[in-house]
Amino acid sequence: MTDMFPAGPLSQEARAKVNLALHVTGRRADGYHLLDSLVVFPAISDRLTAHACDHVSLTVTGPFAPALDANDPGNLVLKACHAFAREAGISSYGMRFTLDKHLPVASGIGGGSADAAASLRLFQEIAGKALDTCDLNRLALSLGADVPVCLASRSARMRGIGDVLDQAPAMPSADIVLVNPGVGVPTPAVFKAMTSRDNAGLPDLPGSFADLNALVAYLGTTRNDMQAVAEALCPAIPEVIAALVSHPATQLARMSGSGATCFALTETGRGEAICQDLRRSRPGWWIASGPLS
Repeated sequence: MTDMFPAGPLSQEARAKVNLALHVTGRRADGYHLLDSLVVFPAISDRLTAHACDHVSLTVTGPFAPALDANDPGNLVLKACHAFAREAGISSYGMRFTLDKHLPVASGIGGGSADAAASLRLFQEIAGKALDTCDLNRLALSLGADVPVCLASRSARMRGIGDVLDQAPAMPSADIVLVNPGVGVPTPAVFKAMTSRDNAGLPDLPGSFADLNALVAYLGTTRNDMQAVAEALCPAIPEVIAALVSHPATQLARMSGSGATCFALTETGRGEAICQDLRRSRPGWWIASGPLS
């Protein structure tokens, strides 16, 4: 398949998926939880690059490279590559992937899912063989509940087990700050500890958000149903939330996904100031900021 590669390597951003709101609305008989979530994809990301090669391989670089085993066949970048080839009926192919890993692993911001989605997009571009949208989304869902929404990497309302996606209103101009205290919170443990799983879904989304104040006002009517449970399991999470809330530039702070990454929303141009202040007081935390969308 190497003749399908354009000249030079191709690369894709794998943006963090942040749950601005996350309601748990039920649980199916097979154990999968049902969600209703407003998700965004800020300009904070890993980067996946593919080169022509006669076999499939993965090299991981970046600050979080030690957290991943590049030779693990269960790695989502490799799984996505092989799954696309099977679905597209491609029997002979080769790609040398390099994943520059800047998002913390297993941290509630869909880093692995974003990497898998980038792998699918790269393979589709390189092979010049696009899958039908329904087939591609079905394939993505087989890799993980967050992979379908990560394919488009744009704000969305995500429902069901991650298989029902609707376009969300465009996000207003704003900055978002992501903070992870370096502590893992296993998602299964959070779900297991939950006592309420049949909660109401999100309030109706407006047609648009006039500005950051309008978005913050809407989010004030929502919640993350996993946050209280995750805080009980991981005391570092309320510490992160408190640090974000105490900053004068923060307009809203909340946990993303099942944790332990938390976010703060602030006016455009204020995100880096929050980062700098937190880095001085909490040098061991992972802290990043970027435009909300």
